[in-house]
Amino acid sequence: MPPRPRKPLSLSAAQARRIWLRAQRLDEREPFGAGPEAARQAVEQLGYVQIDTINVIERCHHHILYARIPAYRRSDLAHLQAAEKSVFEYWTHALSYVPTRDIRYFLPAMKAHRAEPKRWSAVGARDETRKLLSRIRKNGALTIRDIDEEPVEKAHLWASKKPSKGLLERAFYDGELAIAARAGMVKTYELFDRHFAWEKKPTPASERQIIAYKLDRALTAQGLVSLDSICHLDAPAKKAVAELIDARVRRKELVPVSVAGAGKTQHWAAPASLETLPEPEGTLIHVLSPFDPLVIQRKRTKLIFDYGHVFEAYLPKEKRVYGYFSLPVLAGERMVAVLDLKTDRAAGKLLMQQWSWLDGHESPELKRAIEEELQRFERFQLGRDESGPVEDEAITKMPA
Repeated sequence: MPPRPRKPLSLSAAQARRIWLRAQRLDEREPFGAGPEAARQAVEQLGYVQIDTINVIERCHHHILYARIPAYRRSDLAHLQAAEKSVFEYWTHALSYVPTRDIRYFLPAMKAHRAEPKRWSAVGARDETRKLLSRIRKNGALTIRDIDEEPVEKAHLWASKKPSKGLLERAFYDGELAIAARAGMVKTYELFDRHFAWEKKPTPASERQIIAYKLDRALTAQGLVSLDSICHLDAPAKKAVAELIDARVRRKELVPVSVAGAGKTQHWAAPASLETLPEPEGTLIHVLSPFDPLVIQRKRTKLIFDYGHVFEAYLPKEKRVYGYFSLPVLAGERMVAVLDLKTDRAAGKLLMQQWSWLDGHESPELKRAIEEELQRFERFQLGRDESGPVEDEAITKMPA
C-alpha cells in the first residue's frame, strides 16, 4: 500500500521571502567577501549567472554579481573565465556563466547539438566549420574581428554581417570551441579541450544525473522551489523532475510546502532550509538587474514579493509605466521602488530618468537610503574605486 501523502507545511509569503533571500545571499552585505574567489562562490551559489548584451547600464552578468559582492570588479569574472577557468559559458535558460565543476552536466547537450546538423544548416556547410577549427588549431584563439570576409545582409537585427559568426556559434554550442575570454560582447574562441587543458576530460552525466543536478541547483539558489522554478523555460524536464521530487519526499529529503497565495502550485524545500533563519542585516538596499535571479521568473517574484516586473524596453514609449530600462529596488525584504536609470559614460554620470515608488513604501528615510546606495552604484557603473572621488549631485535627472 503506497504511503499517504504528507500534508504540506504552510508558509506565509514573508517566510517564503526570507528563505529565498537567504538562498540568494541578498540578506547580508558581504556574504562572499571580495576578489575572484568571491565571484566564484557567488556563481556556484546561484548555479549560473545570465549574460545579456544590453548596456544601458552595466551588463547584467556584472550587475548580478555586484548585488552580492559590494567590492566586485569586472576583472574578477574575467580572471575566473580566462585564467582560473573555474567558470565557462553555455546555455541554461539563456547564455550564462556556469561553474566549470558542473560542466559534465552540459556535455550531453553539446553532443546533442553535434547530432543535429540541420539545426545549423543556414550558417554554412560542415566543411567550413572544419576549416575554421583547423585555423584555430594552427594559429591560436581568435575573435570574430580577426576574420576578414565580405559582409552580408543581416537576416535580423541581432545577426552579424560576417558569415563566420554562425560558424563560431555552431562550434561553440557543439562543444568544439569554448569562449576563452570576453571583452564586452567580443568573445575569444579557443578549442574546447585546449582551453581547459584537461588531464582527464570529465565524463558526461547521465540523464538521471542531469535531472538531479537541475533539482539540486534550484534548491541551492532558491531555497524554496516549484516545478516551474526548477524547470524555468525547460518544460521537457518537468516529468522527470517531478518523479525525482516524489522519491525525495518519500525519503523525507524534501518537505512539501504550501505558500500563501500560490493556489494549487506546490512547493518543496529541504528540511534545513525551513529552520529558523537569522534576521537580515538591517534594511539593505539592492538596485537589482531586471535579469537578476530574484526577478527573472516573473510569476515567482509576483507571488513571493507581490511585485510583477515588466521589462518595458520592448514596449512603445506611450505604454511604459516605469521606463525603458527599469530596475527594481529591494529594501530589506520588500520591493519598494522602480528606477529607470541610464549610464552616460561620456559625461561620467548615472542619469535618473524616472523614480517610481511602489504603493505604500515612500518615505524620506528610505529615499535617503536609496540615494546613498545609488552613489555606490554609480561608482560601480563608471568603474570608479570605492575610495575615489564622487561629484556632488552626480546622479542627474534626465531632461524631459
